[in-house]
Amino acid sequence: MPSLKYQAGDKVMGRWPGSSLYYEVKVLGYDAKSRLYTVIYKDGTELELKEQDIMSVTSFQQRTRSRSRSNSRSPGRRRSRSRSPARTTRRSSSRTTAAAAAVATDSTPSSRGDKKLKQAAEIKISPIQQQEKKPAENNSNNKHEKKEENNMASKVNEADAKVEVDSEKNLGRYNLRRRKEDGDSKAAEAKPEEREERSSAAPPAAAAASTPLDFGGNIGALVLMLFLPAWVLFLVLQVNQKDPSLTNLPTLPPLETFWDPQALGFVIIWIFFQALLYTLPVGKLSEGVLLRSGRRLTYRTNGFFTFVVSAAVVAAAVYQGADLTYIHSHFLQLTSASFLVSMLLSVYLYVRSRSAGLDERALGGNSGKVIYDFFKGRELNPRIKEFDLKFFCEMRPGLIGWCLINVAMALAEMKQQKLDAPSYSMILVNVFQLIYVVDGLWNEEAILTTMDLMDDGFGYMLAFGDLVWVPFTYTLQANYLVSHPNPLSLPVLTAIVVLKLVGFYIFRKSNSEKNAFRRNPADPRLSHLKTIPTATGKSLLVSGWWGVVRHPNYLGDLIMALAWSLPCGFSHLLPWYYIIYFLILLVHRDSRDMNACRRKYGSAWDKYCRTVRYRIIPGVY
Repeated sequence: MPSLKYQAGDKVMGRWPGSSLYYEVKVLGYDAKSRLYTVIYKDGTELELKEQDIMSVTSFQQRTRSRSRSNSRSPGRRRSRSRSPARTTRRSSSRTTAAAAAVATDSTPSSRGDKKLKQAAEIKISPIQQQEKKPAENNSNNKHEKKEENNMASKVNEADAKVEVDSEKNLGRYNLRRRKEDGDSKAAEAKPEEREERSSAAPPAAAAASTPLDFGGNIGALVLMLFLPAWVLFLVLQVNQKDPSLTNLPTLPPLETFWDPQALGFVIIWIFFQALLYTLPVGKLSEGVLLRSGRRLTYRTNGFFTFVVSAAVVAAAVYQGADLTYIHSHFLQLTSASFLVSMLLSVYLYVRSRSAGLDERALGGNSGKVIYDFFKGRELNPRIKEFDLKFFCEMRPGLIGWCLINVAMALAEMKQQKLDAPSYSMILVNVFQLIYVVDGLWNEEAILTTMDLMDDGFGYMLAFGDLVWVPFTYTLQANYLVSHPNPLSLPVLTAIVVLKLVGFYIFRKSNSEKNAFRRNPADPRLSHLKTIPTATGKSLLVSGWWGVVRHPNYLGDLIMALAWSLPCGFSHLLPWYYIIYFLILLVHRDSRDMNACRRKYGSAWDKYCRTVRYRIIPGVY
């Protein structure tokens, strides 16, 4: 076995992943199988780096001095720096560059150092381009949840002087900030020319990297692709039995029962109708977060308008004699048709992703493993011209279809139970879930800062979830009440309503805090918020509901899920499936968040966990 270039305990310069910035790190070890060095940064962040991403301190200093001399001789550099009021001579610029190099290597300033050099030693270096753009995991979403980083240069002054380290392809640009004990650093506005440099500074190769595999990799992805449709099928068949007890398993109907061309036609018409409303020039054009490529995509956020028009069209159809109870009587066929559409969409997404550029791919879906990448999604923002496929599927056909199915179940209950009006239980389920959907569509812009939109590729996981899982499993309570009515007394009804309102308040308030902080942490209206700074240059929010538990939006969601299940009573476990599934999902997601954040933020995350002790439920978990 050849001798290693770097040994455990060596102090070297490590390139920050996804950028061309180097920081002093300590080598902890080497994995011969992956051929990666494990290094630790000064704040406790541990990362794995390739050998080509590591340089000795001596080599780094020589390269810095060489590039500084080269840049000082460049007429173009002189002209560029002369624009800065604080850079009046070439000598002062050279001295400042030397000071910044001293900070980067942790060396002591020379005896020639004047007051500015001493000041530069108190400057904190943070990368501008980073591989991971997730701002703070305590701000992670449920389904509907990054603060973008807009600062390109920070002001460092006694004389408002800007300190820069100029470099070429492999050295990049440093962002230098004063250390702040309170951690409330404000984002500085980047100049237009600096924005262009920032956009071009991101190494294309960074986009090809893939994050650690979730769900057990290829095998886990394959198991989920088979299990999820089977589970949806089980729920659809089980809920229609006279006795839906879990001990009374349903029998599999003949295969021809699953197929109905008319049901497929209805599903396709519904999707195209929603697509037509999405493309109408109505509503706000909202900007997404800054992508690795340096671009911002725009989205037509007219979800509430789409909902209102859809409701009006459905009401007109019912007035003209359309029988919505068809949805209940053909629920199995509609489910199968939606699954077929989601599978075809997933195949299309995977095929088109083969020609996507490196900066258009998602970090989590480019492992090189076909099944896993098909499941997770390879392309981050697949678009047909300006039509964003992921954004459309996330908020339109399935979410609005959820409400349509609930209304159909209410009409089916009236028909089957011979009622003049839906039962109180059915009304509560319909109203509660209607509020949830309308709130999401009214605040549609908030989804642009969520994990689904910013991190996850669009593949089978999201396509199946948006078009099948949401509309055909989240409607389980309404579907259950059609054949299994549950009368409610006035005190019980009142208690359920209060519980729902409490959960909705926590959910909406915490999501609003998170979205505002992610979009513009330097907003003066947010100056009262307490944060914990991290080595990535981003901060962890510890104010408001985010100072009570690490995932207050999860807490609000769980309380609302409880309010959705209570109207169904306690006769069977089946209508409680949603809250059980949701609790398992959120605990698992919290565990993934913890591991990812500890790797990403190091000691800052440990400090955050000591500050906000509970994860989801105060005093319990």
